[in-house]
Amino acid sequence: MKGKFITFEGGEGCGKSTQVKLLNGYLQNRGVDTVLTKEPGSTEEGKVLRNLLVTGDKDRFDSVSECLLYYADRRCNLQKVVWPALEQGKWVISDRYADSTEAYQYYGYNNGITPEMLNELYHIVAGDFKPDLTLILDIDPQIGRQRSFAKAENMQVKELRFESRELEFHNNLRRGFLEIAKREPERCVVVNADQSIQNLHDEIVRIVNERLKI
Repeated sequence: MKGKFITFEGGEGCGKSTQVKLLNGYLQNRGVDTVLTKEPGSTEEGKVLRNLLVTGDKDRFDSVSECLLYYADRRCNLQKVVWPALEQGKWVISDRYADSTEAYQYYGYNNGITPEMLNELYHIVAGDFKPDLTLILDIDPQIGRQRSFAKAENMQVKELRFESRELEFHNNLRRGFLEIAKREPERCVVVNADQSIQNLHDEIVRIVNERLKI
């Protein structure tokens, strides 16, 4: 039996990484064999791409170049991490996937990328494969950015290429994620991320249990 593929999406500072780890622990305690992954950066090739994509000047790539780099990372991640794990019956939990590319490179920039281009790229890279469940953590962009900058200062993180963009960009991201969720309700669930870590985790566990019948 194949495993399940769960993806976490959302704007900057929504708490994805923390909730990915918490859900992973919960599933393992329930006896589920899990694999964690993230985009970009889960393979050796992806680590090189991640350094290009999330650090440096915010204008170093246009939306088309950036989109192609993300899809190169995605192909490596699918081939080397996601698909092999699913074939072994493991559940894969991913910190970002294709919805982020649509939200950031299409809705965020709103320049150069079209839905038709994204659909064709996705089909080339992933075929008909899709996540079993996508959790979209929704938060006011101003709150999310404040969280991200505070985390970066505390942990001396340099991955602030997207956080440094204007508020309009982040508002566009939020709109994009919400429109994706509205378009694909059978796959996507929007979760209010402006609550305590524990309460958010509890809500995510409830959704996973309801949708995937653990």
